[in-house]
Amino acid sequence: MTLQENYQQIVEDQRKYVEQGNTVDYTFRKHQLEKLKKILKEYETDIFAALKNDLNKPDHEIITTEMGVLHTELDVALKNLRYWMQPQKVASPITHKGSKSYIIKEPLGVILVIAPWNYPLQLSLAPVIGALAAGNTVILKPSEHAPHTSELLARMVEENFDPSYFKVVQGAIEETNMLLKQRFDHIFFTGGSAVGKIVMHAASEHLTPVTLELGGKSPAIVDEDANIQIAAKRIVWGKFTNAGQTCVAPDYLLVQESIKFKLLKAMKKQIKAIFGKNLSQNDNYTKIINEAHFKRLTAFLNDDNIVHGGEYNQEELLIEPTILDKIEWDDPIMEEEIFGPILPVIQFENIEDALALIKSKEKPLALYYFGENPQMQSQVMEYVSFGGGAINDTFFHLANPYLPFGGVGQSGMGSYHGKASFDTFSHQKSILKQTTKFDLPFRYTGGTVSSTILKKFLS
Repeated sequence: MTLQENYQQIVEDQRKYVEQGNTVDYTFRKHQLEKLKKILKEYETDIFAALKNDLNKPDHEIITTEMGVLHTELDVALKNLRYWMQPQKVASPITHKGSKSYIIKEPLGVILVIAPWNYPLQLSLAPVIGALAAGNTVILKPSEHAPHTSELLARMVEENFDPSYFKVVQGAIEETNMLLKQRFDHIFFTGGSAVGKIVMHAASEHLTPVTLELGGKSPAIVDEDANIQIAAKRIVWGKFTNAGQTCVAPDYLLVQESIKFKLLKAMKKQIKAIFGKNLSQNDNYTKIINEAHFKRLTAFLNDDNIVHGGEYNQEELLIEPTILDKIEWDDPIMEEEIFGPILPVIQFENIEDALALIKSKEKPLALYYFGENPQMQSQVMEYVSFGGGAINDTFFHLANPYLPFGGVGQSGMGSYHGKASFDTFSHQKSILKQTTKFDLPFRYTGGTVSSTILKKFLS
């Protein structure tokens, strides 16, 4: 059997599984989510080892940004699943007198999830949780750039789930392209915009809807009335967690010129406090995923701009948390998403001008504003279009399952987390139930009398 024939068979088997009604029942869905939660605990030691091997992730980051997020998503889904699944009653207009209207949440069918390497466990399973909760079957394609986690995911799923229900397919570009040739009912992709375009183009061949979780240059803005110490700590944590390899990490820093010196001084202190003074002596710092990405990042390091950090170890693929000052909008580092532990700093005099410059660029996935003025907080949040963000914080909105997470424009389309995940992987089927106790005659007959009656209903 060829690779294409194999993938066709997997998709056909999963489609039959859905069509036979196996996933409709609440008890079945609840059991699968409970099983997934149990599996995460049973394989916990292996999960920590895989993430350590792939990215040198420290235990506390695995707990907070991988395992913790998944357990929270599962808890919210299990708590609310019965309510989410219930038909939703809606109103009927007076022209539909005697009828009842409601919406049924129907599974879409067979879902393809294509996951990235930067949070290879969390970003693989978080959308899967929503897809299974909504009653779908899933084919998961984890990233080949995190091979230990990919292999573990394949083993975890193979040992615990029917492949006609949940299947992991490993591989690289060839396997992904072959998967994209199949007809799915929804494709969920997390990654860069270049590959996102390929996914969307392939999906269009079958008119398959897509959710694209992409990225972009997400700014952190620090205004003159910000709490400097809090801003420094939260920006440093949000930027350099996972060595900056986070889609919602602050990509660059915009700071009011009157407080720039104080902020940079505070950030240097926080880098040492959180990540240590010596990169070579810190075994709990995430590495860059591969050599190609490492070389791309180190090309941005110019001694003339480095105000903190800049050290790196090519053998270990480690880059020290680095701050670059005196950066201009047209510098090479401002042309693309950095996706690494390098933070360029741009100062501004007038915040309205800074916001206008952000607005002139592609819409970012995230935006963070630090300042104490409620009116300015509202102005920033409402004036600039972005996927999601925070006031006086970074990153943390991503971990709230009650907030839909997703991009806008070039930073993505669609959203997930919590109920938003359930909605993403459900079809809202509209139903009108009409009475047979009476039958209003005006919709059947023409003439002046019927027109007069209809006008009364509409007035």
